[in-house]
Amino acid sequence: MHAPADLRDDLRPSATPDRLPIVVPVLAVGTFLMITTEFVVAGILPEVATDLGESLGRAGLLITVFAVGMIVGSPLMTLLTIRLPKRLALLLALALFVAGHVVVAVAQDFTVLLVARFATAFATGAFWSVASVVAARAAGPRLGSRAQGVVGAGGSLGTVLGVPLGAFLAQAVGWRGTFWAIAAAAVVLAVLVARFVPHATGAAEHTSIRGEFSGLRSARLWWTLLACVTTTGGVVAAYSYIAPLLTDRAGVPAQLVPVVLTVFGVGSFIGTLLGGRFGDARPGLVTIVTPAASVVLLLLIGLVTGQPLVTAVLVGVLGLFGLSANGVLINTAVHAAGSAAPLGAALTVSAFNLGTATGTAIVGGMLTTTGVAGPALIGAGIVALTLVPVVVIAVGTDRRPTAHRAPDSMSVN
Repeated sequence: MHAPADLRDDLRPSATPDRLPIVVPVLAVGTFLMITTEFVVAGILPEVATDLGESLGRAGLLITVFAVGMIVGSPLMTLLTIRLPKRLALLLALALFVAGHVVVAVAQDFTVLLVARFATAFATGAFWSVASVVAARAAGPRLGSRAQGVVGAGGSLGTVLGVPLGAFLAQAVGWRGTFWAIAAAAVVLAVLVARFVPHATGAAEHTSIRGEFSGLRSARLWWTLLACVTTTGGVVAAYSYIAPLLTDRAGVPAQLVPVVLTVFGVGSFIGTLLGGRFGDARPGLVTIVTPAASVVLLLLIGLVTGQPLVTAVLVGVLGLFGLSANGVLINTAVHAAGSAAPLGAALTVSAFNLGTATGTAIVGGMLTTTGVAGPALIGAGIVALTLVPVVVIAVGTDRRPTAHRAPDSMSVN
């Protein structure tokens, strides 16, 4: 299967056989900010809840509503901006992103914060989906998973640096200062996007909405989206409530929570890069092994909560496996969608965040019953469901005749 026309026409000269074009790390800076803003609340949840006079479960809605906004906003904004040059679409998304953070930084009412987070999520979803397509076009089919791995690693770096730095900043100047800092960083990113992301050319400018929908007929695409939902939902369900688990059950001092979050982030950064690199050659193996390992790790985290050092190490290893297959899943979805690649990429963003919204809502609602160890155990059950779609994809791919096998095959062998 050849790459769709709109994956070949745009940015084709910028990729080389062995090196990714400069636009890919620029987009990784963007995903760094996107993941930072989505999950920074997990690192400052106690401070936010105390300042707003809300319970931990209710304050966690700031994470859930953001995920819901990305579920709706990513495909909707993709369709609304489908005829725009990709650089302009990215810049418009960043403008809304900055505005949303300013509102969060100054608002006093919890409902206003929820609305602002929801609007910001629209911008985040739009940026991420467009960035996925631009990265695929820049790298070409041969380096597609590697490019998505680098873009995804930018998001993982958000957990390495962004979320812990946000937590440190919140302790130093208050949690609102964290959102001011993210808004300022997004302004700098807009300058980089304007400088390094070229305008779309060729077929990409003439994509129709009807053509986008007609391309969404691939069963492989929908199995991939299901895997996106379950793998992210289970891991993020546990991660979103990791701070109270560390302090209340593992006995980790509050001031050391950012250090443990950094351990998780380092593991996630390394895992995403490795997943993207191995994913071009062994996509099926990557997408099967990572959720299987994550299930075991989440079970251990939920059961061994009285040991602070052991818990911290397990959280770090979870980062190594938990989300490391996401770049491979995105690349698979982009190519499985064919001519609907932009909407296919947007739907992966929606799927990841559907998992986040569902997972955090489930564990948040059960927190008073299960205790702070519950999210890890529930998360293990959600991630286990990932094995169904990834095995179906791998087996279905292996049964194709060799002569017709796609270059982005999910084959384990």
